[in-house]
Amino acid sequence: MTDILCDWLNRDVRLSRVVDAESFSKEFSSGYLIGELLNKYELQEDFDQFSQSRLANAKLNNFSRMEPTLQLLGVQFDQNVARNIMAEQHGAATKLVYQLYVALEKKRKAGLTGVAMDAMRASAIVKLRNVGTEIYRERLKTLVPRQADLSLQQISDTFRNRTKYLEAKMTQMQYMEQQKAKQIQEEKKAQDLEKKLIEKQRQHEIMAKIQAAIIQIPKPMPQQTLKAIETQKVLRKKKEAENTYMEIRKFEKQMRKDSIIPPVTKLTESMMQMFDQSTPAITELLSTYSDDEYIRKIQKRLEEDTFAREQREKRRRKMLREQLIAHEAQEEAYREEQLINRLMRQSQQERRIAVQLMHIRHEKEVMWQNRIHREKQFEERRLKEFQEALDREAALAKQEKIELEEQALKEKELHAKVAAERAEARYKKHYALCWEVVEQIIDLATKIGEYRTLTNNLIPVKLMRDWKELFLKGKPIYEQAEIDPLPAEPTPEQSIELDKMNLLDEKDYDEYKTMIEEWYPPEEISANKPPPNNPILGHVIHRLMEIIFPPEPEPPPPVFFPFPIKGCILGKLNSGKTTCLKFLEEVCNIQVLSIDTLIANAIEAFHNKEMPSETEQIIALEESSPSQKELQKDMSLVALKATELSKVNVVPEEEPKEVELKPAESMEMMSEDEFNKLTVRAQLGAAAESILRRGQRIPDEILVAIMVEKISRLSAEKGWIMDGFPMTLNQAKLVEKALTGRDPDQAESEYSKLKKPILVVDPAKPKEPPVFPPALDFALLLDTSDSIVLNRVTTRKLDEVNQDWLERGDQPFEGSKPENALRSQMQHRIIRFLESWPELENWFSEQQNILIKISGEKDENLVCQRVKDIIMEETVKIQNRKSVKGKKKKKKDEGKEEKKGKGKGKGKGKEGKGKEGGSKPGTPRGKSQGKLMSTSPEDVPPPPPAEPPIKPGSDEWVYVDEPLPQEVPEFLVPYWKNMEKTYVSNIKATLRCLRAEQYVIIHYLSDIRNHFKEYLKRPDHKQEFVIQWQADYNSVADDLWEDDEMKEELHQRVTDLRDRLWDICENRRDEAEQERCDIMNNGWLPDRMGLLMNHIFSLMQVWK
Repeated sequence: MTDILCDWLNRDVRLSRVVDAESFSKEFSSGYLIGELLNKYELQEDFDQFSQSRLANAKLNNFSRMEPTLQLLGVQFDQNVARNIMAEQHGAATKLVYQLYVALEKKRKAGLTGVAMDAMRASAIVKLRNVGTEIYRERLKTLVPRQADLSLQQISDTFRNRTKYLEAKMTQMQYMEQQKAKQIQEEKKAQDLEKKLIEKQRQHEIMAKIQAAIIQIPKPMPQQTLKAIETQKVLRKKKEAENTYMEIRKFEKQMRKDSIIPPVTKLTESMMQMFDQSTPAITELLSTYSDDEYIRKIQKRLEEDTFAREQREKRRRKMLREQLIAHEAQEEAYREEQLINRLMRQSQQERRIAVQLMHIRHEKEVMWQNRIHREKQFEERRLKEFQEALDREAALAKQEKIELEEQALKEKELHAKVAAERAEARYKKHYALCWEVVEQIIDLATKIGEYRTLTNNLIPVKLMRDWKELFLKGKPIYEQAEIDPLPAEPTPEQSIELDKMNLLDEKDYDEYKTMIEEWYPPEEISANKPPPNNPILGHVIHRLMEIIFPPEPEPPPPVFFPFPIKGCILGKLNSGKTTCLKFLEEVCNIQVLSIDTLIANAIEAFHNKEMPSETEQIIALEESSPSQKELQKDMSLVALKATELSKVNVVPEEEPKEVELKPAESMEMMSEDEFNKLTVRAQLGAAAESILRRGQRIPDEILVAIMVEKISRLSAEKGWIMDGFPMTLNQAKLVEKALTGRDPDQAESEYSKLKKPILVVDPAKPKEPPVFPPALDFALLLDTSDSIVLNRVTTRKLDEVNQDWLERGDQPFEGSKPENALRSQMQHRIIRFLESWPELENWFSEQQNILIKISGEKDENLVCQRVKDIIMEETVKIQNRKSVKGKKKKKKDEGKEEKKGKGKGKGKGKEGKGKEGGSKPGTPRGKSQGKLMSTSPEDVPPPPPAEPPIKPGSDEWVYVDEPLPQEVPEFLVPYWKNMEKTYVSNIKATLRCLRAEQYVIIHYLSDIRNHFKEYLKRPDHKQEFVIQWQADYNSVADDLWEDDEMKEELHQRVTDLRDRLWDICENRRDEAEQERCDIMNNGWLPDRMGLLMNHIFSLMQVWK
């Protein structure tokens, strides 16, 4: 709502200030714009007394002056509404302006001025409104605060906010000081603890050294204490108690066998059985009485007796066991006393010997005391120096770790910045694209709306198809410029219009040629299909074309061994490619091809002046095919071109002199014959080294040649996988071309040539382009995020520093190793991969359909196992594919042999028929043959079924290619090209005229319709007659209303008015009918029909 009102105020009303939705309430809070709005519609005469100030007095003045005008318009306005608007309450100003919009639109339609509206009101209502205005002003003064109060409140608010800010700042400063003090105390405590720990470590080390230097005298054997003796006694007593307990158990078992208890139990059991047998009879005779309680008591008594007997037996056994234990304890105490006495005698002798030894040792210590003191001083000095060296080395290692962490943080920040810039550029690109699409959608919607108004919601389907085609091709739908007077150098807008015209011409021509859409024949016609092509004419034309423009012979594909698996693993830096490939090389017996390693090997081969041996040359000559020889020639030519370029481009003098490449000097001194004698790998290595010396990138052709040369030397038993190669789309296409012999770009261009409009079709041309298998079996992507790559590089560097510090041990610190080249190129390689990967993804996924993605952020073992599973699946698929191809090939060969046999049989049958048909039926020879053949009706073979005639252009149709003189195709081919060009241009011009006629007809019919509507809406004098009659009717005096003659007069006036109005309506209807007939009979439609017929006739007469 606010946006619509802003649009109305800025466009139609055009206020002095531009109003937007955000500042709508603020702009209208002073009331000045409302007064200006009323003044624009000539309703506020005292607008010059309005003020633009935002003070309270100015607002009060403005809202007091506009209140009568708003009441005159019938807008709901009082002191509460005014207060809400001045307080910038949300929605108050919008509501008031909307009411003003409605009231002002009504006033504009009625055509009334402010004075007329004021004069139309009754006097009583005017007086009441004046009183209400005075009351409104008084109440508004009470509601609106004074400006002094407002300014005072603002000042107090500012001071209050200032004090709050100062208090918050003071508390924050106090909190920071407390935190600093706590941090200082904690640091002091940590330093004190470290010092104490260091001192303790030094003391312990010194004491350990001293103890190691002192000769220790063996102590005498420790005497057994009383506790140990008591524990031994207790253990012995336990063992004896266990033995006695086992003996008692055996004794009890033996006694139970011989005791009288079992017969008693047997007796009780027999009694119970007898009782159980007798109970049914008793229960039958006496159901009210039983002896169960008595028997139960007897059983309980017997159980109690057996339990008491067992308890007595247990007490007896316990007493015996205690007696045995006491006896054993006495004997053990006696034996221990005897043993202690013996040991005490021995210990006294040992004490005497120890005292003598200590005396001797004391004498020796006195002799060596000075020497030991000197050694202690030397040891302390060495320990101090060693500790200082360790501390210094630890500090340097710590500093290096800190520097590495800071560098990693900077690299992450740089990467985040670069990623943000890339995201911003991508966002701008996508935003521009989306904005362009949105503009095209808006143009399409407005165009559809415009034509809906022109055609009464009946847009032709042809126009919608044309607009859709322009929209999908990204062309503007509205006309950008006039192209009728086309200049020699058209403007960009005119070139766009020409492209649009050519696009629509091509579309209309294709529809006309294939007879689809509006050219499709109706259902009533039996031949509703487009006319078939003439295969004989197509064969003749294409044969003439091949004679004049012979096709280039395709080069034979390079021959490689049928490797079990071929693929590549791609990914960012440190995504885990090399780790997975090492695992695969060990587990799956696969050759890993790393481009860096191959380049180094090629350069090393050139340094060693590698030449092919005689046996290798003989084997290569015997086994190599022409395609392999051409491949080797191509690789050697690539190497020669690169070396020539390196010799021409001299290395500049600005390069550092430290880099000395002696092999390059030897290459310059080498002759061409010597260079040609080298192996292909050595030649490629020379080319790569010469380019690297100049500080340039190795071209993709040389990289692919090095890779292909290595593949050509692999054995057929092993599969191979490329490590991080190809890195760009150009390299992928070069690998495809080198391994399959097919150029992807050339194939695409040939396929696009097949789509060009040709009037005749070659019957020998395949319906679909041949599908060739890709060079690689799979392309594996280890997908990792940039943050994980950066973390891996950082952790790897820290691990290297820690490992280096641990390996050095006691060696002095020699400084950090030089920075790895990988770290310096990390950002560049990540960005380069991100830039080149979309094209590679499109190539491997959509065009070759061999891309497999794996998350490289998981555990290393899981990723390696997943890669292994994928490679095993691909190997199985390849083997199944080969077996299926072999079966299909066998079937094709069998089918060809069967066709050959059938063809021979048919030829013999035809010859036999011809010989038999040579004798006429009227001759006696024919009659005799007929008699012989008509021996029996059953023996006569049925006549063979008649074969259908061969259609021209079918697979069985045989074209005869007779030799032609060279003059015939040289004359016919240019003539056919000219005729084809003329035909296509004439058809397109005619279809363009038909399209233009459609636009003209639509606009002409729309103009006629709108003109006729305006003609029907023209004004008449009916309202004037009604107003005049109403004035005469109201002018009758009050005393004449009851007069009969006056009533008759008034009835007559009404009848006359009705007749006059009906006459006006009938005249207008007759005029409208006449106008309609004039439009229908103006001759425009027959003229246009004639033009359309001429265009149709021209389409029919194009070939003539």
